[in-house]
Amino acid sequence: MRAIACSRSRRIATVDVVHDLAAAETVWRSLESPNHSATPYQRFDFLAAWQRQVGERAGLSPFLVIASDDDGRPLVLLPLVLRTVLGIRCACFMGGSHSTLNMGLWERDFAAAATEHDLYSLIAMLAARDEADALVLRSQPTYWFELQNPLKLLPHEPSTCPCPVRTIEPRATPVSLISEALRRRLQRKERKLQRLAGYRYHIASDDADITRLLDWFFQVKAQRMAQRKQPFVFAEPGVQEFIRAACITRLADGGRAIEIHALECDEEVIAVFAGVSDGHRFSMMFNTYTVSQNARFSPGLILMREVIDHFAGQNYRAFDFGAGSYDYKLLFCKDEEPIFDSFIPLSVRGRFAVGAMSAVKKAKRFMRSNPALLDVARNLRSRFQRARTSEQLL
Repeated sequence: MRAIACSRSRRIATVDVVHDLAAAETVWRSLESPNHSATPYQRFDFLAAWQRQVGERAGLSPFLVIASDDDGRPLVLLPLVLRTVLGIRCACFMGGSHSTLNMGLWERDFAAAATEHDLYSLIAMLAARDEADALVLRSQPTYWFELQNPLKLLPHEPSTCPCPVRTIEPRATPVSLISEALRRRLQRKERKLQRLAGYRYHIASDDADITRLLDWFFQVKAQRMAQRKQPFVFAEPGVQEFIRAACITRLADGGRAIEIHALECDEEVIAVFAGVSDGHRFSMMFNTYTVSQNARFSPGLILMREVIDHFAGQNYRAFDFGAGSYDYKLLFCKDEEPIFDSFIPLSVRGRFAVGAMSAVKKAKRFMRSNPALLDVARNLRSRFQRARTSEQLL
């Protein structure tokens, strides 16, 4: 009954588009409070760092959609950027591939009571502004802490890549979080590492520590990607600057916009694992482990176990290791997050573009269901990316 009353009294009355981060900061931060629904990837501190270091260099302009009620109270902020592709103005979530999960920042009561009519009203008001041709909204969670994502009410389709996730039940025990067989196997391996002088697990707490670990990460990750003949995504313009800025940025609760966990000994960094958290869920962004002989003892998996135990001890409810069902993730995460994409036309040109995007998406899902085709596509993409890198170096 409370939700119905809220829906009747707090409908979307106005939709504004803000093109400046500073102008939207006050409203944005007000929507990060506990009575609102958003993932940690949508924090102002995280996305502002991305836009300034990556978005601007890529020619993307902020397209912040703010919907308010009759009293001018914000009900939702969609943190988007505008990119033009073949003459089509597409509004996409900020963060690019560095944001595993994308959502708006929703006032909780409104999100719980929102109807299909509310969402179509928002789209109609946005379309009337004629500032974009299509909304291209990828990698959206269906639920965030048992509250449905209101954008699920609009036309949508499954995302190409699933996101393995593990729910942490109240009063979970170490054995219930990680199988006893896996835990024992990792303990046997860790005993080898424990012989190293100064062996320890810790969370980077000061700026100098963060800078040191990131210097090591970028160097070692580049080596590992080169060994696999894969492109080093952290070499793209502004990406390292964004990561460094977000890792250094302190949040109001004293944490960092990106948190770094590490295994070390006196001689070297052994493994690094970094991600975002919000008091309820931890999401991995990037990780790697040493190229020394210590790599034989599965330090990456040992660090994952440490991270899981740490957040379970902090009464977190879930953790995930990002999109992609790799074997190492499935050792810890037995479920998959239901992720969806939305392609919403806002103009006649946008309608044709959305049809093409949806067709490409369906083709990608078909290829992923066919391992042979997927291998061919990956090889072609890898060759193209290596050729493009070589051209840039000439």
